[in-house]
Amino acid sequence: MALVNANGVEMHVERMPARNGTGTVSGTFAGTAAPPTVVLLHGLVIDSLISYYFTLAPAFAGAGLDVIMYDLRGHGHSERPPSGYLLQDFVEDLDALLDRLEVAGPVHLVGNSYGGTVAFSYAARRPDRVASLSLVESEPPTGAWARKMADSLGSGVVELARESLYPELAEKYSTHVSRRVKSIARLLHSCTLSEEIPASRVMEEAEIRSVRCPVLAVYGSESELAPQEGWLKSLLPHCRTATIPDQEHSILTGATQQVSDLVMAWIRDHTAVPSASSARPAPTATPARSARAEHP
Repeated sequence: MALVNANGVEMHVERMPARNGTGTVSGTFAGTAAPPTVVLLHGLVIDSLISYYFTLAPAFAGAGLDVIMYDLRGHGHSERPPSGYLLQDFVEDLDALLDRLEVAGPVHLVGNSYGGTVAFSYAARRPDRVASLSLVESEPPTGAWARKMADSLGSGVVELARESLYPELAEKYSTHVSRRVKSIARLLHSCTLSEEIPASRVMEEAEIRSVRCPVLAVYGSESELAPQEGWLKSLLPHCRTATIPDQEHSILTGATQQVSDLVMAWIRDHTAVPSASSARPAPTATPARSARAEHP
């Protein structure tokens, strides 16, 4: 486990170098000048980098991508400061982390849920550092997003304060589930995350339109975010969307292979090759057969 101080916070970082089992680069990205870098950002409160460690990260590294994962501030093994949980703080963490890791060139950002909101905000602030953006069941930080965060985090704090909740969870599910939920309660009651995230600065439509990097948005067909597909494409003509049937919000774990195929193809199609004479043309992105993909 590596701890890196970025933006004044000790961040837990894990890296999976591009590999093929022998230490050399092969696979999908073997023809690039250097292994492209992909940064994976996880979701809020109940999530950590471990959700990528056993899903997308191994396949990405095996295909020839340098993979960076990290626990967001307050999550996993990263430091949990008592305050400093505005969306802007998470954006600044990412910028500082790339500096500390001395990552050269634009990176491909993949964000699940809240991680995608952070990634989108970062792409708006630092377009020079972002090669492509993949949003997995995520959305830009709009006023509607902030209100939703206020409702969900506020109700969560109230429910988690109910002491009878934990024996109920242990009886209905398991002691492991009860302990995990208790750890969430400790997070929400030990810092200002639940107050600060809904109070974060949001983006107006004009600012959302300013994001120029290639954007892929992947949804579960049964998710409450799926209806925003048309709205996002109307703001970002260069955005591509894909919907995975019979899935709700947790498509990262519920449809890992389909998400991996879609994101890998997106990154491949937006990765520079050494020269026109030495590289084969990148094939057109092909989504998983069970996913419905929409092009701009």
